[in-house]
Amino acid sequence: MRIGTFGDGRLAVVLADGSVDVTELLDGQPLYQVIGQGEPPALRIGPADLADRPRLCTAELDWQPPLPHPGKIIGAPANYYDHIDEMPDSATIVDWGLFLKAPTSVIGHGGTVRLPWSDKRTDHEGELAVVIGRSARKVSPRDALRHVFGYTCLLDVTVRSTEDRSLRKSFDTFTPVGPWITTADEIPDPGRLELSCHVNGELRQHTSTSKMIYSVPHLIAYASAAMTLHPGDIIATGTPAGVGPLTHGDRVTVTIDRIGTLEVLVSGEDAIPYQDRPGHKAER
Repeated sequence: MRIGTFGDGRLAVVLADGSVDVTELLDGQPLYQVIGQGEPPALRIGPADLADRPRLCTAELDWQPPLPHPGKIIGAPANYYDHIDEMPDSATIVDWGLFLKAPTSVIGHGGTVRLPWSDKRTDHEGELAVVIGRSARKVSPRDALRHVFGYTCLLDVTVRSTEDRSLRKSFDTFTPVGPWITTADEIPDPGRLELSCHVNGELRQHTSTSKMIYSVPHLIAYASAAMTLHPGDIIATGTPAGVGPLTHGDRVTVTIDRIGTLEVLVSGEDAIPYQDRPGHKAER
């Protein structure tokens, strides 16, 4: 099942012939509460529930972030070997570990990434995102997928400057997510998904999630060994080769088969010179 949030917080299930508003069927709960119940809504909503409900045009819905305020966004740096080849050193996730992104960096499908600096490169990084559905603490890779609610597309936007990775990736609008979540029952093996990222129609990134260094189960086990994972937490699983710069006016899409396509715009209208950033000149 593909389920997402549109408009003023209503929920929709995406079908082949359109989308169905299921807000009332789920008792008006926001998606994070549905996720917190620890089971895909497919177990409570069957084909008979949807058969006679009116179809909405999926492309015309105002899709919001499926999780506008996730508890944690956990990132996996250098988790594809081909991406490491275009980095300044040869370290991998084995060396770097994991990092956190600010939950306030989330935007949804159709949103706008806002570049902070006019003279620093800001890159796109298309990724598969894992949405946690059940609390997980020190779980094994064998049991890890039992804690997954579903999967979605994510764009990990990154400034190439000198600050810590978490800051460079945590600007407001730097984590587009969506357009919806595909529940785990439809993706039994997240290690066999095709991912691509286009900028203005040009293919920049293309891979299979089978090429990740740490698989999804391994990432969940690794993260849960350090911090308890709660329903609604997001794990961004890393990006492949082809990372490149974004400029004002760009249109970026991340497509993952069996999930969908996330699309955002890029704006540099409010960008300022890096040397004028707050805190650069110490106040005396």
